[in-house]
Amino acid sequence: MTETEKRTERQLYIVGWICLAVCAVFFVLAERTDYRIFAYVPDCAFHRLTGLYCPGCGGTRALFLLLRGKPIRSFFFHPMAPYTAFLGGWFMISQTVERLSRGRVRIAMRVRARYLWIALAITVVNCLIKNLALIIWHAALPVRL
Repeated sequence: MTETEKRTERQLYIVGWICLAVCAVFFVLAERTDYRIFAYVPDCAFHRLTGLYCPGCGGTRALFLLLRGKPIRSFFFHPMAPYTAFLGGWFMISQTVERLSRGRVRIAMRVRARYLWIALAITVVNCLIKNLALIIWHAALPVRL
């Protein structure tokens, strides 16, 4: 493994912990208070202008559902949320185990370009399916959960 790859994995590991902390704070806020995130999230400008879904439409709802423990419904709104949670979760767990064992247990997931290509394919296919369903069958995503 090159020094650049090591540095990239180290940076992603730190970013992963920051993301976990932000998600934990959001989850606690949402569960313990009457905090409504959708009151503060602006409407999608692309959807408002064209009537079509952008490649990210449904992502906020998918993340919210995933944090509420509903991965199947989350997948319906945007499959990138569970995909990212699975890959990110495995990355964090495997990196932590390898770091805590000081390299004796070599199970750490390595960063590969194919994960990004898969993410791009999921996003494109998701956007196409949602827009075709909207155009052909007038099947719109629910605005509120």
